[in-house]
Order: sequence, then C-alpha cells, then structure tokens
Amino acid sequence: MSVKQVKNRKGNGAVATPVSIPAKDAPAVEVALSRSKLYLLFSWSFLYPDDDEFLDYLQSGEFVEDGQSALSDLRKALGKERGEAFHDKFDSISRHLDSIEEWVSSECSNWSLQDLRDEHRRVFSNVITLDCPPYETLFGNDHVFGQSYTMGDISGFYNAFGLQLSRDIHERLDHLSVEMEFLHYLSYKESYAILHDGAEKLLTVVEAEKKFVKEHVGRWVPLFAGMLQKKAKYGFYRFLADLTGDWVACEVEYLSVTPQPYSETDYRPASFMSPEGQAFECGAQDQGNELNLLMDEVGAQHYVDKDVKAPDSSGNS
Repeated sequence: MSVKQVKNRKGNGAVATPVSIPAKDAPAVEVALSRSKLYLLFSWSFLYPDDDEFLDYLQSGEFVEDGQSALSDLRKALGKERGEAFHDKFDSISRHLDSIEEWVSSECSNWSLQDLRDEHRRVFSNVITLDCPPYETLFGNDHVFGQSYTMGDISGFYNAFGLQLSRDIHERLDHLSVEMEFLHYLSYKESYAILHDGAEKLLTVVEAEKKFVKEHVGRWVPLFAGMLQKKAKYGFYRFLADLTGDWVACEVEYLSVTPQPYSETDYRPASFMSPEGQAFECGAQDQGNELNLLMDEVGAQHYVDKDVKAPDSSGNS
C-alpha cells in the first residue's frame, strides 16, 4: 500500500461494507483501528509532497478532523483503564492537532504545492540532513556495519509479514514514514486477528508491534522528534514533531515496552552506503488479501506491485 494514496477516495463511489463486531471484541478492535489510522497520518505526513493530495488534505481540514476522530475513538475504547496520566497525553496530542488547525487557517490556507515543498526542503533539505534525519540507521550507529545490521533487522520485520517496498515512492526502508506505515499495517492486522484469526495469530501480531516499537521506533524517534522541533522551529513540521514525540510516548506506555532511547551523545551518524545495485523505496506493500475489508472500511487504498507475484490466496503472512 502506498501511503500517498490514503485519501484518494473522493468520488470513486466506494462504499464501506459494514462489519458485524461481537460486543466483547468491539473495544479491542476500535483501539487497533484507531491506532492504525493515527499511524497512517504520521506516515503520510513525513513524505515529500509529490503532488497536491497531502496539501489538499491539510487545507480541507480533513487531516485534523481524521486525527481528532481517531484520537477520540481511541480514548473512548480504552475507557479509564489506562489512568489519568495516560489520558493527559491524549489531551496534549489533541492540542497539537488544534495548533495545526490554527496554522492551516492562518498561514497554509493560501499555500501552493511549491510552498509545502519549500517547507519540507527547509526542514529536511534535498539531501540527507544531519540536523534531523528521518532515517533510523543514522542514529546510534557510528559505523556502516552497524547501519547495515539495523537495516537488515528492519527488513526482517517487513519480510516476516510478506511486505515489500513500493516502487512508487522513493525512500529507504528505515525512513520514518515507512516504519510508521508498517505499524499502521500491524495495527490493522491486529484488528483482523481479533475477529478472525484466534489467539495465536493475534499474539504474533501484538508481539511484533511491541518488539518493533521497543527495538526501533521507541529508540530513535524520541531523539529525532526533539531534533525536528529545534530544526523546524515553527509551522507544520514543528507541530508534527510535537505530535510524533507524544504519540510514540503513548505507544510505548500502551504496549508496555521499555525501549532504550538514544540520547544526543548517541547520535554519531556514519555515511550510509546502500548495497551495490540496491535502492530503498518507501511504502510497505501488503502482498496478502486478508486486510482488504478493513482497509476499505476507512478508505485506504490497497495496492499490490503488479511486477511481484502475490502469495497464495490462503491469506497466510
């Protein structure tokens, strides 16, 4: 699936098929779906804007609307079980979304695509910026072999679930957008497993979420978010930095994992060299078919690279 297409559903006549969810499973399914929607927002937000889609999404108010809706659904589904301190983080995330809404109204409403591109370049530049690089392997690895090991581990997670990188968006597999999209996929898969797959497969998915947040996102994203705050200073990417930092903190607590986050003294980036003849691109692609219904339910498009043979129709990952 290509994240840049998530909102490309206006006027296509698609109607979501209603899903009957047992009452006992409804809260858990809602939590998984709401988390997935938020991860998808983050994933799309960090991509370079190739066309008007994301700008339209911001200017129409749908970005904030979808974010607030998912956050509200998540809060309701969790109830009081997480305690007041946990829900205070939701309040903080909601305020960051309000800030984006105010920024859109006051500044972004008259922006062109070039304005958004210029803002992305200002923060992330045309080459890999060392001020706030959105690439995991530039954190905590002062040697190229360390980067290769981390890249291989990330690739192993994707391969374990039958995912590969889309050719539509040219980014590396350690880009924050790709990692967020992977967690979006896992959260969807969790909701499906609750309804259809049973306890064993559900445990496999949840354990993958926990491990990926503990060993990857929860380690480097907090430092990255702080660096992005300093670099962006104002505007959309500053608010996105605030959102990202708070959301990852929520996920760490929700999943009950204890990452060892990098500190500024751990940031010793080496120059990454891709294996000869290999390019990394963005957009984890679902090669199975078991998530079609849930993807359609929230309007997300389901894309499969036509050049790659899909797995058998059993839906096995």
